[in-house]
Amino acid sequence: MTLPQNPQLAVVGLGYVGLPLAVSLSRHFDVLGFDVDRRRIAELEEGRDRTREVESGVLRAAAVAFSDDPAALAGRDLFIVTVPTPVDAGKRPDLAAVEAASRTVGAALAPGAVVVYESTVYPGVTEEVCGPILERASGLKAGRDFFLGYSPERINPGDRVHALEKITKVVAGQTPEVTDLLAAVYGKVTEAGVFRAASIKTAEAAKVIENAQRDINIAFVNEVTKIFNKMDLSVYDVLAAARTKWNFLDFRPGMVGGHCIGVDPYYLAHCSEVLGLDPQVILAGRQTNDSMAGYFAGRILGALAETSGRQPAPRILVLGLTFKENVPDLRNSKVVDLIAALRHKGCRVDVHDPLADPDEAAALCGLEPVADLARAEGFDCVVGAVAHDAYRGMTAADFGGLLAAGGIVFDLRDLWTPGDLPAGVRRYSI
Repeated sequence: MTLPQNPQLAVVGLGYVGLPLAVSLSRHFDVLGFDVDRRRIAELEEGRDRTREVESGVLRAAAVAFSDDPAALAGRDLFIVTVPTPVDAGKRPDLAAVEAASRTVGAALAPGAVVVYESTVYPGVTEEVCGPILERASGLKAGRDFFLGYSPERINPGDRVHALEKITKVVAGQTPEVTDLLAAVYGKVTEAGVFRAASIKTAEAAKVIENAQRDINIAFVNEVTKIFNKMDLSVYDVLAAARTKWNFLDFRPGMVGGHCIGVDPYYLAHCSEVLGLDPQVILAGRQTNDSMAGYFAGRILGALAETSGRQPAPRILVLGLTFKENVPDLRNSKVVDLIAALRHKGCRVDVHDPLADPDEAAALCGLEPVADLARAEGFDCVVGAVAHDAYRGMTAADFGGLLAAGGIVFDLRDLWTPGDLPAGVRRYSI
């Protein structure tokens, strides 16, 4: 199976994954970037990417046509679906976005088209959930009139080292011919090569265990953090010693949120439970990581209790709100849980983040970040919650302006040394 000489591609969903992919593919193909968010389309047409994954100059120069009109998808030869797959309030897979995208793509399908999914799902979703939706919307038959594929996304937001072009692309198609076609397309945009998975389900399974594995490893480090803290040991000191061994896996403690590591294990757990199995290790890792915001809140409160003269309702400034360092993404940020836990104990908590969009912070988190850190002052405790580069460069003068007399610093992310703080200011860590 081959695409036409001048194939027309469509990337459906223009977030952290879809936009860089559309831009890269547009160097070789005719690409339409589609998203249902009209505001997002308008920003991209103006050369602005709020995710900061694509620089403005690169975006403006890219030969991508952007649209939020489903009619623009009609007649495309290859559709690549890159929409989010979160979990619902009960931690169950929420396939609403991928199902909606499938209905939209199905209405645009022509015979001979290929639909490849990049969204993280549990094994079977592409063929058993998305395929039938495409068939109903198009009136065509999967495997005969159009074909399915899967190529798991591996974008690491904010990571300029492991960019799309540097990542090995896993591909799988409904037939060997479709797999070869996808290998040829993705081979145009990656220097790291293409791996042909044995089947679509195999590729889906590979993706869902990648982040589940990271989640479990981080859970181990979070658990030993609690153990070492009981022994008055810094986990960061322990890790610094341990990582000198060549095969030590260098994971760090923290609050695991975001739309991948904090979500994907639930897709694997769901699949396991449907099969009648009890995913003890997977869910234990999630339980440990989900507990860390409350644990860190307790540690902060304990540090405040050790300091004489603390007010009944101490003022705390949390530095960082996004789910990880150096990205503006607020989705499923566990810092929100940390703030809620501190407020529940009577603390007056403010938050600052140089990358977070204030409107998104209000809409997604119900929080109004401090706009200007230079004007903030009088805090009993400053908490380093997210390791943004902007915070790593803070000096004693910066902290001196933020802290009230007798104030402390609680460094959750190993951002600073005692020498970075004003004389007499106590630094706590984990």
